[in-house]
Amino acid sequence: MSDKQQILEVYLHEYEKLKEEQAQRIGFRDNMLYVTLGVFGAILSFALSGSSNYYALLVIPWICLILGWTYLINDEKISAIGRYIRHTLVNKIQELTGNADIESIFGWEIAHRSDKRRFRRKIEQLIIDEITFVVSGIVALLAFWFLVPQPPLAVNILCVVELVLLIILAVEIFIYADLGVGR
Repeated sequence: MSDKQQILEVYLHEYEKLKEEQAQRIGFRDNMLYVTLGVFGAILSFALSGSSNYYALLVIPWICLILGWTYLINDEKISAIGRYIRHTLVNKIQELTGNADIESIFGWEIAHRSDKRRFRRKIEQLIIDEITFVVSGIVALLAFWFLVPQPPLAVNILCVVELVLLIILAVEIFIYADLGVGR
């Protein structure tokens, strides 16, 4: 086996491992939505079971922040793996093999980003992410403020901190939305 073939084997092995990691991260990321909805349901059922439990609504923004951030980081790593394959690994293989046709090397990595409906799907996913991880937290805060007319000052400060952190999460989700099309 020549040096070029050995290096190509290493690159192909790297590709396989990256795709495995990407698939695992996709599964984990997608399950975060279900976990979030389940936790919301449990907290809401407790919080709304009696007026003495309304303070439980203040847990929802923290759940939104923690699970939303975890979702976002995994989503970013999924995109980063794709970028690395499209921009770095493909270039390494092109240089090694002398094949300049980028579509022939891991064509799916580029083709699925060129789908006519990709931008619309990414906007829809952005909206779903914002609703799940930001709007639901803000709604919980608003419900708390509506249901508990005069909470102590410390609780109001906590609510403002939660609101600011949710807004920061909203901006981060937007920044990392990966709305790009093509390579």
